[in-house]
Amino acid sequence: MTSAELTTAPAPAPSALRIPGPATPYQGDIARYWDGEARPVNLRLGDVDGLYHHHYGIGEVDTAALGDPQDRDSENKLIAELHRLESAQADVLLGHLGDIGRGDTLVDAGCGRGGSMVMAHQRFGCSVEGVTLSAKQADFANGRAAELGIDDHVRATVCNMLSMPFATGSAAASWNNESSMYVDLDDLFAEHSRVLEVGGRYVTITGCWNPRYGQPSKWVSQINAHFECNIHSRREYLRAMADNRLVPQAVIDLTPDTLPYWELRATSSLVTGIEDAFINSYRDGSFQYVLIAADRV
Repeated sequence: MTSAELTTAPAPAPSALRIPGPATPYQGDIARYWDGEARPVNLRLGDVDGLYHHHYGIGEVDTAALGDPQDRDSENKLIAELHRLESAQADVLLGHLGDIGRGDTLVDAGCGRGGSMVMAHQRFGCSVEGVTLSAKQADFANGRAAELGIDDHVRATVCNMLSMPFATGSAAASWNNESSMYVDLDDLFAEHSRVLEVGGRYVTITGCWNPRYGQPSKWVSQINAHFECNIHSRREYLRAMADNRLVPQAVIDLTPDTLPYWELRATSSLVTGIEDAFINSYRDGSFQYVLIAADRV
């Protein structure tokens, strides 16, 4: 690793990965959920260029790239466009991490199959440590890093993001990309505050329910049930950051930017049944898609 400060046990061989002993039964449920997850919408999109994400997309749809809907290759073009939008989302997150050097170490909390970690290394040349409760995801991410020849810089570890095996102050920046809805925010931000160096940057992109709506809407409840998660309000994010030495530098509403992704996905062969809940909740204002960038003080 290029950061001498980061200390963690050597990564086990992929075949030796196991689900960690969770601190709560719920975390065990989440580990089993993601070990069993194999939605085509995640795998088909990643097959486009080998970057496998577990988040959604932002930006305007390139209708010219979609071509004629009657073209027999139109579905492949649609999938490629969905993947372009989700990689654009990761680009926006990485662009808010600040000035990252080749000798720095970044932490991806809830790294999934590792697409954002690969993009971070390609962008900054630095080391990236990912954590996930899913042994299957970590195995996949480490396998891809090895195939790309970057496994000396990019690594996924099976562990709880609330208790990461990294030294205090060892990370220049860290993030959660659509993974913070699985944990208590005070516990999560306390851990990010611990591993970040003073002045380090934390970024999250997440869906959150809008306090101005009053309470979580029926659409938000459907999303919670679908993903077995607990979506937080925007207010809860800001309060928990303030309580854990994370000072927001940017709060950006990405809701208008993510709607085109969902509207396009709803026309694809990869629908999962949750698309209407996202579209309706974004349109009625009960759900928001936000980026928050905060500095560790």
